[in-house]
Amino acid sequence: MKSKHDLDDDDIIEETDETEDESFAELFEQDDKQAKRWLEPGQKLTGKVLKIGNEWIFMDTGQKGEGVIERKEFLDIDGNLTVKEGDVIAAYFLSSSHGEMRFTTRLGGSASGSTQLEQAWQAGVPVEGVVEKEIKGGYEIKLGVTTRAFCPYSQIALRRVENPEALIGTRLTFRISEYAENGRNIVVSRRALLEEEQRRLKEEAQAGISEGMTVAGTVISLQDYGAFIDIGGLEGLLPISEIGWSRVKDVRDVLTVGQQLKVVIKSIDTEKDRISLSIKDTLADPWDQVPAKFPEGSFHTGTVARLDTFGAFVTLSDGVDGLLHISKLGAGKRINHPREVVKEGEQIEIKIESIDRDNRRISLALAGPARAAAEEEATMTEFRRQTDDAPTGMGTLGDMLRSRNQKGKK
Repeated sequence: MKSKHDLDDDDIIEETDETEDESFAELFEQDDKQAKRWLEPGQKLTGKVLKIGNEWIFMDTGQKGEGVIERKEFLDIDGNLTVKEGDVIAAYFLSSSHGEMRFTTRLGGSASGSTQLEQAWQAGVPVEGVVEKEIKGGYEIKLGVTTRAFCPYSQIALRRVENPEALIGTRLTFRISEYAENGRNIVVSRRALLEEEQRRLKEEAQAGISEGMTVAGTVISLQDYGAFIDIGGLEGLLPISEIGWSRVKDVRDVLTVGQQLKVVIKSIDTEKDRISLSIKDTLADPWDQVPAKFPEGSFHTGTVARLDTFGAFVTLSDGVDGLLHISKLGAGKRINHPREVVKEGEQIEIKIESIDRDNRRISLALAGPARAAAEEEATMTEFRRQTDDAPTGMGTLGDMLRSRNQKGKK
């Protein structure tokens, strides 16, 4: 028997080859184990198309080794390829063998036998099926050549289908939710896949937004308290107070469903899944021009916007209101409510008395004809109040004259 030191060149080469074979076998085994450790059958993965061959499409999986998918899965009804190198695709992991990872986008066609369908159910791999007809409670779905499955109405789409018959004859993708009696009782759901895709798109969209961003949106719903806006697959709330700088009484007066607009993302609450939006933040702040446009001591015409017990708010321009305090409405005479002198929607002459820019407050006083009218109205209000409070024992002037005539006759 040769010692290690007595080995000739041929022996060394043979031993080296055996060692390399063992090393490659170990590497393949390690790759298989690693793929099995990181990927489970049915697990969904996204990756970039690296190369397109005659029968297979090779995909970057982010793992050691490439993923392969049958090319025919990406052919449209006319036989045209629907992907190209560099595209990002989503697929489901099937198995791994010798460093090659098999993927599929769905299980379908004549290959969908009972064994394949059971494996698809266990792994969560989608299956293709044709909507054959309506039956009680849902649809009959044909999987493969002869297998029949049931899809409840509630599982055919994300929302209620207005015209159920329109789906008959269409080829759709489903997930098997129940598999029993060796494939004689199969229940499928399309909604599960749609919700999964919706979550994926939502996560991608959320990753691409941040507070303070200006984004495009579409009005999808109007409510008394604001509007819901679609911002690229995400839904945000535009409160009525954020529609503009001017006070909005009814959302429907300024927005319509389907309207396109620009909004700023004010806040994102990922825990509560809430996004707050603003149109107001996309507009110039009208208060930036207040000192120059409405200097103290200047006179202007304003519109009474609303009344409160302590005074009247007067709109000077969009987004700029001033307060006409109740003490400035009575022209020195006491009034109980501003409505005794002015009314909502009325245009009046006012004077700018003071501006508090930090707190966005403007104090106003009546001016010109408005002041004279207020004084007259306050005087009449006071007179009516005194008349209502006066004793009635004296009677009217006519009563006094009649009483005097009767005394003269006596």
